[in-house]
Amino acid sequence: QILILYDSLHVVDVNKIVEYIQNLQKEDGSFAGDIWGEIDTRFSFCAVATLALLGKLDAIDVGKAVEFVLSCMNFDGGFGCRPGSESHAGQIYCCTGFLAITDQLHQINVDLLGWWLCERQLPSGGLNGRPEKLPDVCYSWWVLASLKMIGRLHWIDGEKLRCFILACQDEETGGFADRPGDMVDPFHTLFGIAGLSLLGEEQVKAVNPVFCMPEDVLQRINVQPELVS
Repeated sequence: QILILYDSLHVVDVNKIVEYIQNLQKEDGSFAGDIWGEIDTRFSFCAVATLALLGKLDAIDVGKAVEFVLSCMNFDGGFGCRPGSESHAGQIYCCTGFLAITDQLHQINVDLLGWWLCERQLPSGGLNGRPEKLPDVCYSWWVLASLKMIGRLHWIDGEKLRCFILACQDEETGGFADRPGDMVDPFHTLFGIAGLSLLGEEQVKAVNPVFCMPEDVLQRINVQPELVS
């Protein structure tokens, strides 16, 4: 993503990257995170996102990869890290993004998933990642981006969320924290700003909900996943 932002893919060996990702795919379609073999839907998303950005998505068995991700779908409409694992907003973002990249968003029950996601909003306006957890600015991205992909962004109170995100910004440094008054860091700063973009903040560039990259950059490389309208 960084190299694409700077239009500098020429500095890496694309074929070696593709070969590495190919070797991480397992027989059931899943992807390991490294040679030691931990399986997680995060890695399925990272694999197809990388290949899509490189224009090499056909280098893997996409059909088997889709089967594995769909096997991680739960009764509540969400997704976990592996089949039978608890639904979690971060994993939902990864699986929804994966299905967007592979043109399989129609496999999702968007109303059921949308309901689970909008229930993540708390009285503070912030979003959590699972039931009974605290709000966290990073979920302003994981939840919002997922809602955007399935066409259900309007199901939450965007103004209350916007106020929560801005309350997490430190007035001195400008960075964002997980919650108001906590230490700021680059991680929450990125996802706070990206969340504001999805909420229509005029001062922030349009950010793509699948790749968390500026829309104009993805247009430049002709990568535009289909979303649910």
